[in-house]
Amino acid sequence: EVFQEYGTSECHHFNGTERVRYLEKYIYNRQLYAHFDSDLGYYVADSPMGESTVRYWNSQPEILDDARSAVDTYCRHNYEIYTHFLVGRQ
Repeated sequence: EVFQEYGTSECHHFNGTERVRYLEKYIYNRQLYAHFDSDLGYYVADSPMGESTVRYWNSQPEILDDARSAVDTYCRHNYEIYTHFLVGRQ
C-alpha cells in the first residue's frame, strides 16, 4: 500500500493586499484532516484523525505565531513580487 500525506497553502487576495486570507491544508490519503485559516487564527480539525494534532498545534504559541504571520510574510510578500511580474504580461 501507498500512503500519502501532504500540506498545501493558499493565499486569497481581495482588493490587492487590503484584505488577505491565508489557508494551510493538511491531507492524508486524499482526506483533509486539518487546516489553518487566518480569518480564524487557529487550526481546525476536519476529521477525527486531526483532533490530537490540532490540539497540539494550537497549544504551541510559536506554531500559531508562524501561521498567523504567514499573511504578511508569505501572502503579501509574494503578491508584491508576482504582481510586478504579471502586470507586464497583460
